[in-house]
Amino acid sequence: MATKEILVVDDEVGIRELLSEILFDEGYRVHLAENAAQARSFREHRTPDLVLLDIWMPEMDGLALLKEWVAQAQLTMPVVMMSGHGTIETALEAMRIGATDFLEKPIALQKLLAAVAKAIQQGVPVPKREVIEEQPAETGNDSCVQISLHLDIPLREAREHFDSLYFNYQMQKENGNIARIAEKIGIERTHLYRKLKQLGIKPNKRGSEDNQ
Repeated sequence: MATKEILVVDDEVGIRELLSEILFDEGYRVHLAENAAQARSFREHRTPDLVLLDIWMPEMDGLALLKEWVAQAQLTMPVVMMSGHGTIETALEAMRIGATDFLEKPIALQKLLAAVAKAIQQGVPVPKREVIEEQPAETGNDSCVQISLHLDIPLREAREHFDSLYFNYQMQKENGNIARIAEKIGIERTHLYRKLKQLGIKPNKRGSEDNQ
């Protein structure tokens, strides 16, 4: 089996070097780009098996580059977005455009390797996803998120994706207040903590302790 090639695009040299070392040790061939211009140049000459693309970069961010690849029919490889300042809206936007997954920094080793392996195995997503948008609810001040996704996937994976999006949304909306979230969605706090841990979502310590 040919060695899989991964392009890591990140403006932080420490992140590039760390990901390069980890992926090299796992048997991948790694190429590095510190900005969108270098990534664009690489893609014009080669097609990697996977791109790990940082969202927040100077001059041109990752989402803009992803849109460019889509517009130029160059999104012929899976792209996993990365961000240290991610929100549920950013993740949904990346997936809507064509990303296969979203990783929040700092990235846990096992989560990184699992996402990379799954993205390479699944390949480029089928371009049949609908726009993901947030619209006002019919009553009250809350908002509802209409999601139409990753459907050519096993049911278990679909549930995991939904759970991750759902609980990240609740954490953001309630500013990490575990007590309010548990009361709102109707589960015990201990069960909520266990679910968040299972999904790799770290509760905000300050919000967790705020029971107001």
